[in-house]
Amino acid sequence: MTGCSHTRNRRPRQSRANSTRSTHSVASSSGRQCSQNIMANLDTVKALLRAADGISFDVDSTVIQEEGIDELAKFCGKGDDVAALTKQAMQGNMSFRESLGIRLNIIRPTQNQVKDFIRTHPVRLTPGIKTLVDTIQSQNKQVFLISGGFYSLIVPVAAQLNIPPENIFANKLKFYFTGEYAGFDENQPTSRSGGKCDVIKELKDKRLLKTIVHIGDGATDLEVLPPADTFIGYGGNIIREDVKARAPWFITDFNELVKVLEE
Repeated sequence: MTGCSHTRNRRPRQSRANSTRSTHSVASSSGRQCSQNIMANLDTVKALLRAADGISFDVDSTVIQEEGIDELAKFCGKGDDVAALTKQAMQGNMSFRESLGIRLNIIRPTQNQVKDFIRTHPVRLTPGIKTLVDTIQSQNKQVFLISGGFYSLIVPVAAQLNIPPENIFANKLKFYFTGEYAGFDENQPTSRSGGKCDVIKELKDKRLLKTIVHIGDGATDLEVLPPADTFIGYGGNIIREDVKARAPWFITDFNELVKVLEE
């Protein structure tokens, strides 16, 4: 019996130099593709910003330069105890409601202390925010403040920016008839994780807004996607690495947004 002779198909050996060039070519192509995707995503965010009929902002460390609860704690002599908890809350290391309750139980501000704080503590707006809000409003877009901070502390901020009180969504402190601290209103959506999403859903449903862009610096701001159409991370006062890594667009200067809106 005559056997058939089989020839093994051998792949030509690629030289190390050719292999290296091929690897570099793939890496370069992948890098270009990644860069193109980032640019395309950024263009989408900018287009949504221009098209938005509603733009919402976090307040603490975004619209203003500080964390309101930290400043109130300092005023009440409890600053060091509260600052560490605020940092944990902003990084998402505990539920927002848990953190809020713990911090307020440390501070236990009286009604008179809150009034004195507002009277003696001038609002420190973040550079560029007034120009940005003026630009937004000149284009007939509505501006909202959605904050885990306190309504009473945010009213003076809104007044400086010509934002009507009904466009503020924030937590509300409760006091006994004696003026002593009695807790906070747990029915406010901003008192819990995911609450900012509920506010934005309500704005779309009840105010009939089609496109909402949210801007903020913290973990609770990242939660808004969806129902917000896009999210812009802000790091001009403090950079939170998780927000920087996950935001569709991350900025440190509000003038970047002004330029896009004026294009």
